[in-house]
Amino acid sequence: MRCYNCGAILTKRNSCPGCGADVELYKKIIVVSNRYYNDGLEQASVRNLSGAIRSLRECLKLNKANIDARNLLGLIYYEMGEVVAALSEWVISKNLLTEGNIADDYMDMIRNNPQKLDATNQTIKKYNIALKYCNKGTLDLAVIQLKKVLSINPRFIRAHLLLCLLYLNNGNYAKAKVEAEKTLKIDTGNVMASRYLQEATEMIVPGDESEEEIAEAKEEVVRYKSGNEMIIQPKKTASLRANFPIWGIGLGIALGICATYFLILPSKLQQAGTTNQQTIIAISEESDAKSAQIVQNETEIQSLQEELESLKSQISTYEGTDSSMAAVNNLMEATAIYLSTPSDIDAITAQLDSLDLNAVEGSISNEFTDLYDSLMSHVGSELAVSYYNTGYEAYKNEDYETAITNLSKACQYDTTNVNAFYYLGNSYYNSGDTDNAKVVYDKVVTDFPNTQSAQAAEAKLAEINNASN
Repeated sequence: MRCYNCGAILTKRNSCPGCGADVELYKKIIVVSNRYYNDGLEQASVRNLSGAIRSLRECLKLNKANIDARNLLGLIYYEMGEVVAALSEWVISKNLLTEGNIADDYMDMIRNNPQKLDATNQTIKKYNIALKYCNKGTLDLAVIQLKKVLSINPRFIRAHLLLCLLYLNNGNYAKAKVEAEKTLKIDTGNVMASRYLQEATEMIVPGDESEEEIAEAKEEVVRYKSGNEMIIQPKKTASLRANFPIWGIGLGIALGICATYFLILPSKLQQAGTTNQQTIIAISEESDAKSAQIVQNETEIQSLQEELESLKSQISTYEGTDSSMAAVNNLMEATAIYLSTPSDIDAITAQLDSLDLNAVEGSISNEFTDLYDSLMSHVGSELAVSYYNTGYEAYKNEDYETAITNLSKACQYDTTNVNAFYYLGNSYYNSGDTDNAKVVYDKVVTDFPNTQSAQAAEAKLAEINNASN
């Protein structure tokens, strides 16, 4: 143990041998902190993660520089699916001890795994979306999001607990019990999971027995709740009440079946096998004839296919030359207009609209691509504004076809304009194209979170999903 003031190694005396500071209270604090750490370590070893977190937090309140406690707390958070909280603890630990700190290995384990980082980001986004659905009352959508979260990170305790609570709210007590049990397998000391499990169990298994239930028990029946219904079914008994005459009849029937099986059935099977063999031979001869005809047809088809491919290659060569020349001419004309009159956006737009990059893909040169990218870096933002204004006016005038055409180009030239994406989604939605509308709305929610457009897009998505259900 070192002095908090000068860093000297302390002895059994209550004063520091280096600076003379009074360290009696300091020693007691460190001892209590270490006790909390040992308690947290012991609870973590039996998977009482919630209890371990409480003990380790108390330990760090008394001694924030306890590196072992902080690293262990990060490991527990990571085991519970709280990757962000775990990284926070390890970063603090690294700042307190820069050399020889195992927290480096823990952080490298996550940073060097891009798939793990992406899965963590997706988990956080989808869990937050589920919380928003819960706040808005769309609980079915929240359940779907939570299932996606747990498919990515099955150890995320908060998602298990929220899904369990939603199942309890919906009256699906069997599934709620399963989620609570999954949580307790990860964290045996989780109070909320135990509470949810007790609630679900009470709704499935009967509670206080009434006189009617006692009478039913005497009649050897089982009574339990499933949802809002009470199910009553007889118990299965293993006792057999038989007497000799019944067994005699059963034994006679069994002997008759055995005689049929060993004496009569073999001859019947042999006769059926002979008939089937003759049928198989006839079918085989017919199949051989048809196979020969199929081989001949396949040869002819292959010859025709090769001839067709040759003609297609010749046609594509001619078409590619014309398309490439047209694309080059359009790009050169647009560049010339920009060099002479940079403000003539309409003329530049007209030339670029005629330039079809998809038609010349694979046949254009690097110089063509460089010139196109350079021109876009100068006029791309202005083109995006022009297309957005045109598309937005068309959207307001309910000309959704024109709006879709122009807003799509605005999104192409400026991927940061959330309004362009939102109104594009509305245009698809109002025109009846709900599939493309869902794609655009989902992009708004994912790429532009915490915006009014994202909130409006979520509402539209919920409306589309409810309509489809």
